[in-house]
Amino acid sequence: MREPEITPELIKAHGLSEDEYNSILEILRRVPTYVELGIFSVMWSEHASYKNSIRLLKTLPREGSAILAKAGEENAGVVDIGDGLAICFKIESHNHPSALEPYHGAATGVGGILRDIFTMGARPIAALNSLRFGEPDNPRVRHLMHGVVQGIADYGNCFGVPTVGGEVFFDASYEGNPLVNAMAVGLLRHDQIAKSAAQGVGNLVVYVGAKTGRDGIHGATFASVDLSDESAEMRTAVQVGDPFYEKLLLEATLEVIHAGLVVGIQDMGAAGLTCSGSEMAGKGGVGIELNIEQVPIRETGITPYEIMLSESQERMLLIVEPHNLEAIQRVFHKWDLDAVVIGRVTDDGMFHIRLEGKTLARIPAEVLVLGGKAPVYTRETSQPSHIALNRSFDTSSLQEPKDFAEVLIKLLKDPNIASKRAIWTNYDHMVQIGTMVEPGSDAAVVAIKGTNSAVALSTDCNARHCWLDPYEGAKGAVAEAARNVASSGARPLAITNCLNFGNPYKPEVYWTFAETIRGMGEACRMLDTPVTGGNVSFYNESPSGAVYPTPVIGMLGLIADRSKVTTQWFKRTGDIIALLGKSCSDTGGSQYLKTVFGKVCGPAPQVDLAEEKRLLELILNLTGNNLVSSAHDVSEGGLLVAVAECCFHPDGLFGAELDFNLQHSPSAEFFGESSGRIVISFEPGHLEAVTALAEESHISFTRLGMVTDQGSFRVNKDFNIAAEELFHAYRDGLNFN
Repeated sequence: MREPEITPELIKAHGLSEDEYNSILEILRRVPTYVELGIFSVMWSEHASYKNSIRLLKTLPREGSAILAKAGEENAGVVDIGDGLAICFKIESHNHPSALEPYHGAATGVGGILRDIFTMGARPIAALNSLRFGEPDNPRVRHLMHGVVQGIADYGNCFGVPTVGGEVFFDASYEGNPLVNAMAVGLLRHDQIAKSAAQGVGNLVVYVGAKTGRDGIHGATFASVDLSDESAEMRTAVQVGDPFYEKLLLEATLEVIHAGLVVGIQDMGAAGLTCSGSEMAGKGGVGIELNIEQVPIRETGITPYEIMLSESQERMLLIVEPHNLEAIQRVFHKWDLDAVVIGRVTDDGMFHIRLEGKTLARIPAEVLVLGGKAPVYTRETSQPSHIALNRSFDTSSLQEPKDFAEVLIKLLKDPNIASKRAIWTNYDHMVQIGTMVEPGSDAAVVAIKGTNSAVALSTDCNARHCWLDPYEGAKGAVAEAARNVASSGARPLAITNCLNFGNPYKPEVYWTFAETIRGMGEACRMLDTPVTGGNVSFYNESPSGAVYPTPVIGMLGLIADRSKVTTQWFKRTGDIIALLGKSCSDTGGSQYLKTVFGKVCGPAPQVDLAEEKRLLELILNLTGNNLVSSAHDVSEGGLLVAVAECCFHPDGLFGAELDFNLQHSPSAEFFGESSGRIVISFEPGHLEAVTALAEESHISFTRLGMVTDQGSFRVNKDFNIAAEELFHAYRDGLNFN
């Protein structure tokens, strides 16, 4: 087939700037072939190269005593959990594909993140997600939401991994560009960690898994531009996954890794064969030569360009010593999977693509890979005008509600606070029978089989706070995620992140991104939770505008003794209810302002990281010494929402009688969302010990009241309402039919 002429129009269509194309000419010292243009297009896209974010990302803390694989070194981060075992975990986005085709976009997002985990030699033990949609009463939003949830459910359920947690948030800013972030967690032994770098000149490059089709060609480039009707045309099709096929690939892959038959292994994710081949060569400091006539294909007439850029699912690339080839093929054939030699490792550092002896591409591998010599930029920044306006807004100028009970019901009914049970009941969260705390509490808890330990997992981000103040909002996202796992009895160990932003070429967007990184870095350093990796997703914009800045934090915590696992729900009548942390003095950025006044305004909650660290140590001390019956982070909706949620035990309702002095306005204390607060309940006999530990930790302690039977929810002399009425508002607030 005759290749098209390389014209300025074709270069622009491939997302390459004039300067970038001139760099290509300098590197090659000639005009690129069509295949080479495609390779540079995907590998120098933001999605693959992180060219607009890598400088800032390198400022995040990546060191830690428990870290076994640092951010950027491998497909996913690996954290030591003792007993010779480790947790491998990562979160990534599949936003643009899910906007086009929500079912397959979300399903393949789950499939892709699972492959990142088992490519490391880890068996997946849990999946989580973080989802953002427009207002749920919009018919198109409901279509997207149903498709995304069903895609996540079908892939995870069929593959056989429990989907144990996540979050869902609704706002008009996501109307044209939903966010679908998928997280996966795996377990492995220290001696089972697989590497991705190609090594050993003369070793074989082996293609395993499904055949190659035309799925998702230019997917990486498509994910690196604003979402519009025109940009959607550059993508041939959203990938279609097969979870049953991936299950076969999982078993075959782990078998060859654990048998020591693999030198290097890489998932064919974004940019497919191009990304996996060039990255393996670049990381290993070697060359790779591919003979693409050997690539298994499932469509007639597919071109070399399409083969190299296809994002067909369930495929891997292996580096294998020649004497192990037969054993490798025997394993994959046992599972009815292809295992075909398509190339070899060379000593020239070149990524060399051949078809029946003819060279189609020959590029230095180091210029294609993240951390190599791909372009790196720092963009112009400018503080958005709304930042200063919101910081100066006086929320106390708003009228206090006349009926606080009515406000509480409205908040519990709001889709952002209401129960997400209608969503997570689509997911199988008990497969593998390791789930100790199901979706619905502060964090999911999964037992580590064969040990007495467990891990706690949470995904968090208050994007509204990040829009008001990205620095404080990012600090708050890390702190909230840490509080959630600590409230479950787990010591926070490390994070993965998925950073969802608009177009980085817009100075206001890039300023927001830079401030987010600054806040996240400070929080992670203070809380000793290094960043193990993740994903940057720019260009989350539709014709109506950019999404809220949404830096989603996936937090991992370790519970050394699983008997210390704690949940958010009250356990017995007569227990004391108390607040750890200062009372709230402002309603800035709260769901209360949005629900009651329709406003997103005011200063975002300020985060005192030193106090957050002391609070974490305190709650871990309390749970570790069996001094509390329940613990629940105070976040969206504020204090009264948190206490009400503690009443909604899955096995039956509790009530609460609250009687405490207010230091600030009722609306701020009841519904403000200041950071650094946890609601606890405990037996009256533990009061002296709990208060003493709080005093030693220099954490404010406020006795709020007492747990009662399911009759009523009383707050001072302000109101008394049936707990059942609150529960029905919470249960029925999100209509998912």
